[in-house]
Amino acid sequence: MKLAMIGFGQAGGKIVDRFLEYDDRTGSGIVRAAIAVNSAKADLMGLERIPQENRVLIGQARVKGHGVGADNELGAEIAEEDIDEVQNAIDQIPTHEVDAFLIVAGMGGGTGSGGAPVLAKHLKRIYTIPVYGLGVLPGTDEGGIYTLNAARSFQTFVREVDNLLVFDNDSWRQTGESVEGGYDQINEEIVRRFGILFGAGEVGEGEDVAESVVDSSEIINTLSGGGVSTVGFASEQVELEQGGGLLSRFTGDDSGNDDLDAANTTNRITSLVRKAALGRLTLPCEIEGTERALLVLAGPSNYLNRKGIERGRKWLEEETGSMEVRGGDYPRGEPEVAAAILLSGVTNVPRIKRLQQVAIEAQDNIDDIQAESEENLEELVEDDEDELEPLF
Repeated sequence: MKLAMIGFGQAGGKIVDRFLEYDDRTGSGIVRAAIAVNSAKADLMGLERIPQENRVLIGQARVKGHGVGADNELGAEIAEEDIDEVQNAIDQIPTHEVDAFLIVAGMGGGTGSGGAPVLAKHLKRIYTIPVYGLGVLPGTDEGGIYTLNAARSFQTFVREVDNLLVFDNDSWRQTGESVEGGYDQINEEIVRRFGILFGAGEVGEGEDVAESVVDSSEIINTLSGGGVSTVGFASEQVELEQGGGLLSRFTGDDSGNDDLDAANTTNRITSLVRKAALGRLTLPCEIEGTERALLVLAGPSNYLNRKGIERGRKWLEEETGSMEVRGGDYPRGEPEVAAAILLSGVTNVPRIKRLQQVAIEAQDNIDDIQAESEENLEELVEDDEDELEPLF
């Protein structure tokens, strides 16, 4: 799948930068074009791979390149005012070669949280190709203002995109790690999961062709109903041996018994599918009631067993209750077999309900604090009002 990726805000820009690094490392060619948009000049300068001409600084008249300070209302206003500058960069993209736009943003901050939904609305009005969002939720320990920003951004973003893929930092942050190390690990996890998902179906010259190809139309159809999506992932390292080429740790037996190997591989693939669906999702949720799903099995072609993929797909149908479960394989030369599962149209998401509740409480607290602050100021100055006259 060929994507035009737009990183909006600090988190979005860093993630798109990491996608470009993934493309170079794996040769997957997912990112057809990459743009970074920000109101903070320093954040744009910190990027490594997005071309300089594709880094767009917005809001200079309002914030002078210093960012919006986690004020996502201001972020949305600036995006509206400077949308033409963003469009100028997008005009350089050969959109006839692109399958979809992907707007990537952290939802707890100011610029991306406020600006990403504005850009999504703008793109949907102009282009016929799908516009997807990849939104990153802040951890619950990051504070009330970030939770409030994320709740308001989520509510807006999900309505403006064709589908909102969500990654929840709360599920992935580890105690005791540095801030930079933590975000690096999270960004790598995002890129690894979505890289396999969007990379499926791409075949270079001389490479193996999938038995059951997952191309961009399969992904688009899975995401077509809108709503919220999450991705599950599981992998198992394998040993590419010289000579016979058997992956002994995956197939279990290198005795040469083909029937045993086929049965073992089928069982291992089914087990990987279960781990991917029931393990850590990018957004934790109950998978029952998922509207549509897509299963991608990636790895060396000799060990992508069609029977295993079909059995895994049927299991996923039973678990989700969905009649729309697509599946296929993605041959890769990496020494691992991996299962990536896209669950689209999920509705039983306790994290989102909790986020909304905490945000409502934070909003009430902010209103109370503001009212109390005004009252305290009145009390502070009113004692002197009888004796002093204001200047105007």
